[in-house]
Amino acid sequence: MLLKFMKLFISICFAAVILSSCDAQKPTPPELIKGISFVATRDTINDAVVQPIKNYNANYVSVHPYGFMRDMENPAVNYNSSRQWWGERLAGTKSTIDIFHSKGLRVMLKPQIWIGRGVYTGTIEMPDESRWDTLAATYERFIMDHAQVAEQTNTEIFCIGTELESFVTARPEYWNDLVKKIRSVYKGKLTYAGNWDSYKHVPFWDQMDYIGIDAYFPVSDQKTPDVATAKAGWSSWMDELSSLSRKHNKKILFAEYGYTSADYAGKEPWKSADETQESNEQAQQQLLQAQYDTIWNQEWFAGGFLWKHHAEQGRRGFDKLFTPQGKIGATTVSEAYSRF
Repeated sequence: MLLKFMKLFISICFAAVILSSCDAQKPTPPELIKGISFVATRDTINDAVVQPIKNYNANYVSVHPYGFMRDMENPAVNYNSSRQWWGERLAGTKSTIDIFHSKGLRVMLKPQIWIGRGVYTGTIEMPDESRWDTLAATYERFIMDHAQVAEQTNTEIFCIGTELESFVTARPEYWNDLVKKIRSVYKGKLTYAGNWDSYKHVPFWDQMDYIGIDAYFPVSDQKTPDVATAKAGWSSWMDELSSLSRKHNKKILFAEYGYTSADYAGKEPWKSADETQESNEQAQQQLLQAQYDTIWNQEWFAGGFLWKHHAEQGRRGFDKLFTPQGKIGATTVSEAYSRF
């Protein structure tokens, strides 16, 4: 009887060890990127600027230094100028990243270009080869200088471009070479922010660590869509996103996402609200809730960066802007980020 008991005991112990070993070998799912896009500041920042970001229960922040292109006739990308805000210059960018890191937040560095008079970057077309060469050379310097900053600061993710559809299409070999040059100086994760209506046509996703999308997908034509309506509006986009993720074996990262706090915010989410739209915090809140409920639990999803948070109050305040600051949407973001 004692011998039978000992054999049973040994068998149970052996099974427990095997099960424990199997559990230990299961890969831990990667932590979702719960990010906030941070607007560069005029002057130096301090610890007080960081706390509102953490109040969203964010674990990442996206830092956006800008380079400026006058127009298609004058395509040189100008940056790190004394006329720019502190947070847009190289030293300010580096200091901003260091401060966020010191407070436990991880960072995506996302340098972007702005074209005079608000011309959309996705429609860049040069009138001749010489101007294409000027754009290519100055954009490379702009990106490589920021790649150096990303490496020096141990920045976790570097975004190599934002919504540059026609530039990517016109110069595919240039982008392949640029990726190699970036990889030679920066050892972290890479992404590119393709726009919601063109991300499928980016030719270098296999060279990225994440498929980055500025996720301003239209989901409802209603003035104030309820959560169920907005969730239904995501259905066709989810099929596209999951299919692309499988094709490249990469997770989808929303390099930007968000909604204005205005009427019809889900109709053309990439647009700022104009004078024909009334302030509507409920629309923003319900659209955000629908996205969290629908997208953020998908296995192909890596997370995203909410557009956006201001450390400084603008002249007109935040009414109807993308930021949820001081609005009911802020609670929705912080609750969702806590849940995930």
